[in-house]
Amino acid sequence: MLVIEHLNKNFGYLQAVNDVSFEIKGGEIVSIIGTNGAGKTTLVNLISGYLKPDSGSILFFGQDITHASPYKRIRLGVGRSFQIIQLFGNATILDNVRTALFSRYGMIRRGLLPADRYSSVTQEATAILDSFNLLDKKDLTPKGLSEGDMKVLDVAIAFALKSKLLLLDEPTSGVATYDKFKVMDSIVAAIRKEGISTLIIEHDMDIVSGYSDRVIVMHEGQILAAGKPDEIMENKEVKATVFGILS
Repeated sequence: MLVIEHLNKNFGYLQAVNDVSFEIKGGEIVSIIGTNGAGKTTLVNLISGYLKPDSGSILFFGQDITHASPYKRIRLGVGRSFQIIQLFGNATILDNVRTALFSRYGMIRRGLLPADRYSSVTQEATAILDSFNLLDKKDLTPKGLSEGDMKVLDVAIAFALKSKLLLLDEPTSGVATYDKFKVMDSIVAAIRKEGISTLIIEHDMDIVSGYSDRVIVMHEGQILAAGKPDEIMENKEVKATVFGILS
């Protein structure tokens, strides 16, 4: 589904991504872990089109999107959430999702008609909010949500764009410890139901172990290791390099 081949990105003398290659299969949830500066966010920026690689290729369902714009990637089905949440602060939760649907269906440019005129869009937005356990908050604005619910809404908006691949940048960052699993339960249940492939940048190993099919470990721009969560947690090189555990 997603194939990364020999991807490289330099910032001056800093080699942020160094000859990175991997694949993500349909419906697979893969987490990327690593220390600060390992190249995780740069890699996601390359996949989403916010940065262009110096060399290498990115294939999405066999199509070369290495130099495609972020907009084209979104249209093809590459969705993204951000560590710093980007929502319409003065619109209701329902309208945040409806706006994403209007954009997907090309309805934004048809004029300023009341959103309720499009009952099918409202029904679809309602179903999405229900899938993400946000339906009871549909009439609130983002200001009335907890940090965790805002993270879930951010992912729901990317979901509404009919993403085939979701790129999630630290979905539990800033979320209270007792809410983290609730946030991930809502997100993962929805994406599992639709079989959406997902790449997650995450630092919380409880989250990584509990929700990932596979884990990729990055260090100094390269892939240090890859495998199932339990394999990664027992990898001596990963334990020493990433977690500072010497045994």
